Order: sequence, then C-alpha cells, then structure tokens
Amino acid sequence: MKRILFITSTRIGDAVINSGVLDHLVRQYPEARITIACGPLAQPMLENTPGLERMIIVRKKPFGLHWLGLWRRVVTTYWDMVVDLRGSAIVYLLPARERKVLKSTKVKMHKVREAAGVLRLDPPPAPRIYLAEDARERAMEWMPPGRDYLVVCPSASLPFKMWPATNFADMVKALVSPDGAMAGAGVVIVGGPGDEDHAVPILNCLPDAGILDLTGKLYLSDVAAVVERARLFIGNDSGVMHIAAAMGTPTLGLFGPSDEMLYGPYGEQCATVRGPRGLEAIKKEFPNWRQHPSSLLDDLRVEAVIGAATQLLERTETE
Repeated sequence: MKRILFITSTRIGDAVINSGVLDHLVRQYPEARITIACGPLAQPMLENTPGLERMIIVRKKPFGLHWLGLWRRVVTTYWDMVVDLRGSAIVYLLPARERKVLKSTKVKMHKVREAAGVLRLDPPPAPRIYLAEDARERAMEWMPPGRDYLVVCPSASLPFKMWPATNFADMVKALVSPDGAMAGAGVVIVGGPGDEDHAVPILNCLPDAGILDLTGKLYLSDVAAVVERARLFIGNDSGVMHIAAAMGTPTLGLFGPSDEMLYGPYGEQCATVRGPRGLEAIKKEFPNWRQHPSSLLDDLRVEAVIGAATQLLERTETE
C-alpha cells in the first residue's frame, strides 16, 4: 500500500488551488495512505480527504524553522511518493521512492495549471474539497430548498483587494429586487472573524429582507457547504472565492491589483470582472500597492458587476 506525503500551502486560497492535485492522487491511488502537511487555516479544507492517515499542521516560524520541525516528523517514514507544492528543500532529505517538487517558472499561467505541472497533468485537475455530510446538513437547515440563494463575501485578507462594502450593498439590492436578475433570492453573507463590519452596509440596505449573516460564525468547511448551495457567489479575490469555485458554484470574482489570469476562480462556471483602470495601470499608479491601506477596486462600477453577474447567471442556467 502506497504511503504519500502531500505538502501544500498555509493559505486557504492556495491550498484550495492545489487541491486538484491532491484529488488526482486520491483517485489514482485509492488504497494509498496519505499524510497532508498544511497550515492551520487550510486544515478544514483538507481534513476530509479520502485515504487521509495523518494531518500535520505546519505553523510558520522565524528563519524557516517550521520546515525543520516538519522534517523531524516525517523523516522516519519511507515514502512511496512525496509531492511538495511548496518547493521546500526538505523533500530531498527524506527517504522516498519518488519526489515530485513544484519548481518556479517564468511562464505566466493560472496557478491551478502551475500546480498540476508537478505531476505533469494536462488538462489540470480542477480543485476539489471533500466535505463531511453533517456540514451539508447544517447548510440545508440555514438555506432550505425552494428558492435561489445569492451568497456574497465582501471581505478579503487584505484591504486593497476589497471592493467597497457599500458597493456590495447596492449590487445585492439591485440583483434581488423585483426586477433584478435574482429577484426574490435569499441573501447570505459569509466571511471570517473580524470581517463583521463589511456585512453592515448590506444588512442596512435590506433591513426587512431576512438576510442571513454568517460572517465570523462558521467553521471553514461549513462555509464551503453554504457556498455550495448558492445559485451565485460574488466575492473579492479571497480564499472563500476559491472555495466557491471548487464547490462547483457559479462564481464571480472581483479583481483589482491581483491578476485574474493567475488567481481567478477556476472552472467553466466562473467569471471575473474588473474596472476600466486595468491591472498594469493600478500597479503603475500605486507602486506600493501591496501596502495600500484601502480598496484599489474603487473604479469598478456597481453596474459592471451586475452586468457580469447577469451574464454568468444566463450562461450557467442550463449547466
């Protein structure tokens, strides 16, 4: 029986992007015993992987000492295969029959395709998240059958990636209004702890609509189950956006200073939208954009997002 060590990201979005490679291993070697090394934030996205024997949580330490800690925990096992999507040096210090290490490339390609290159997979396997059934049962209770749901995530890990929350409010109000593309749909807001303020404008614009605000209240696998039930997900470039795409939900990603050609939601049911300023213009105008304290999506008009959402709804109507 194969023993496989799979080393992936500490970040939620990157771990989801890499999950297609993990799913390929699950399907290719159904009897394998798999050990996953990942960060604590990514754990809920991977802990229900079939064949999982052990999960090692890697917490970053100064001077890269977390890699030494991981090496100590896995060096006593002989691995049939080690797949390292972090490109760490420890792989070459482990006893293994096969080593597959992701190497950096100057070729611009989507990160899902880049990850698939570690096993030379073409076409690249789509990201996939395995959920426990109790997560789906809870989502069913929050979002009962019989109506469509619009799920939005108005937050992100960094402020410059966030479309203004007031714009989210205007967009949601227009989409679910009687003449909107999702007239009568239920509205659900998701986000992490500390993101509660971003939900307030949406709650205020539709005070009597019975909006379900789950911001900061859910374990991440429950978030995945919630977005899976959505007719449409709209959010900033964030881990939750990648989760929605991995769950097969029609997903519209809002982009500004990050590159949708690399980090856009992956799948035929996905789309992206950005303002007229464009990626290169943003980076030229704001050379220190990574430290920018506020939104760099201020040129993205509400009407443009509504239009993109309507097109995605029409395109996925029969899919």
